[in-house]
Amino acid sequence: MKKTIFNIVTLILLLILTSCSAPSEEKPDSINKAPADEPLSKAEQVLQGMTLEEKIGQLFIIRPDSLDPNLTPEQISNSTKYGVTELSDQMIESLKQYHIGGIAIFQKNILSPEQLTGFIDALQEQSEIPLFVGVDEEGGSVSRIANSTGFDVKKYESMEAVGRTSDSKNAQDVGLTIGSYLKRYGFNLDFAPVADVNTNPENIVIGNRSFGSDPQLVAKMVSAEIEGFHEAGIMTCVKHFPGHGDTKGDTHKGFVSTEKTWEELKQCELIPFISAFKNTDMIMIAHITAPNITSDGLPSSLSHEMIEGKLRNELDYNGVVITDSMAMGAITQEYTSDTAAVKAIAGGADMILMPEQFEEAYNGIYDAVKNGTISEKRMDESVLRILSLKEKYGLLE
Repeated sequence: MKKTIFNIVTLILLLILTSCSAPSEEKPDSINKAPADEPLSKAEQVLQGMTLEEKIGQLFIIRPDSLDPNLTPEQISNSTKYGVTELSDQMIESLKQYHIGGIAIFQKNILSPEQLTGFIDALQEQSEIPLFVGVDEEGGSVSRIANSTGFDVKKYESMEAVGRTSDSKNAQDVGLTIGSYLKRYGFNLDFAPVADVNTNPENIVIGNRSFGSDPQLVAKMVSAEIEGFHEAGIMTCVKHFPGHGDTKGDTHKGFVSTEKTWEELKQCELIPFISAFKNTDMIMIAHITAPNITSDGLPSSLSHEMIEGKLRNELDYNGVVITDSMAMGAITQEYTSDTAAVKAIAGGADMILMPEQFEEAYNGIYDAVKNGTISEKRMDESVLRILSLKEKYGLLE
């Protein structure tokens, strides 16, 4: 009888132990299960719902004049005449058709503070995906707002004059001051600061737009100015990579080259850019060729070797890359608008700034995706960077 009771108790204990051990045997499997997919960001959600045409449109920042079908390319690129200052029905149709990523405002588009604010508001209202609204407001000679009549804003002699103070707080104040009034008028992007190191006295395009000839000083001032812009809620676009300060020519007019090697650039011209990578929202890439760095003979803005090989892979910059204006002579004298746009995107740029003929450039990228020259996956990489930046600044809410 005792033996029977002992056997029963033993059996019950074994059953209890077996039932208790089951969860522990399954536990490792439950721990190793892949975590549930993280929710998509707003940018990713928007990208998933976009058509090919909408994606292509996001790759462009254009002059508002390019939305007016009645203007010729020559009129659109004219620096002083034929500026549109209000949104017409035809321009609204163009916005709806092309879904552009952004607008660059110039002095010829500006009449008064009230007109400017109303114009920008109207452009945003008619855009399904909110626009980057940018301007060249560097402080000094290149200042579309401060150099327009009727605007009560602070004017600066030059960034060189700010650099001479050697006080980065002054550069931060520049960013905050300029950024604050840009924000007030409806802008969200400034094509600034200038990160070029002014090392060539024969340079005719940078000069006193630079903070100076000392790369460490320029780096310090550029980073501080970015902080000021961000404090005001304005995106920055550091320019002109890989450095326009030691060139003689003007890419507005034609071919310009730097003879420096990559190692030489890293010792000087690249220092302010590398310092700014972690904070700036965009990098503007110049049209200068660099025969001692790249073998493709292309302007940096079109060069896969420069954009993907050097800027992204070697220097590890993962933000938005935008070309300098594609209506400049360094591009238009050598390439059609569609060829230049395709080369830029295929080369690794994310955004095309102001092509000479916008529709031709747009259609060129569309055809390139359709015929496989540019994969849609490659284009999606750029569109996601663009949308993620818009999301970061609250434009997709």
